[in-house]
Amino acid sequence: MGKQNENALIVFARDPVEGQVKTRLNPFLDPRTTCDLYTCFLADSLDKICEVESADRFAGIYPSNLSGYFERLDPSLSITVFLQEGKDLGERMRNAFSARFQDGYKRVVIIGSDSPSLPVAYIRQAFTSERDVVLGPSADGGYFLIGMKGQLVNLFDGIAWGGDTVLAETRAKLEAIDGASLELLPVWYDVDRPEDLKFLQTHLQLMADAGQRGGASTRKFLSRLSI
Repeated sequence: MGKQNENALIVFARDPVEGQVKTRLNPFLDPRTTCDLYTCFLADSLDKICEVESADRFAGIYPSNLSGYFERLDPSLSITVFLQEGKDLGERMRNAFSARFQDGYKRVVIIGSDSPSLPVAYIRQAFTSERDVVLGPSADGGYFLIGMKGQLVNLFDGIAWGGDTVLAETRAKLEAIDGASLELLPVWYDVDRPEDLKFLQTHLQLMADAGQRGGASTRKFLSRLSI
């Protein structure tokens, strides 16, 4: 799929294979149910990026594409799928940024697939920012979004991925780069633990009651579970 826009929007996702996704929800949910839930997270994340105007869409898959989920995507969504490459999350993000900048994109944004309730407006804000880097702080100390313009991709070495200091460490790296500027989006949350999932269920139902359509696939799935 050829380059159509100046912006690239990437969802970082895991291949939805039973027993290999959202493992911190076990034994709260059995592996099959957890995997089915994660496919709903993916569906909502892909729907979300399709709402963002003037951006080419990508899905970066890790560690493989064995499930076939991404091969079954509707071609009309115009989502280019690639495998993440690198020994840790930081290296995989750096490689994804570098590849898109080499393709000629001016602004590149990566979001995770663990926030099905994330407002699309936050992603749009990342693309309109004049700053070099945009971070979407997550309540757990990480971030749900990172965006860059230009070639500023050396933020990821030496960070303790998976801990609660990821955001702070990334900001410290950025502050050490002369002239680099940062914009922080409003705080949001990822869904990793059982208590996160319970909060998400309540949140999505309230969103639906208020006429907001975000997270529809996940909301329908959770409505059938007793959690």
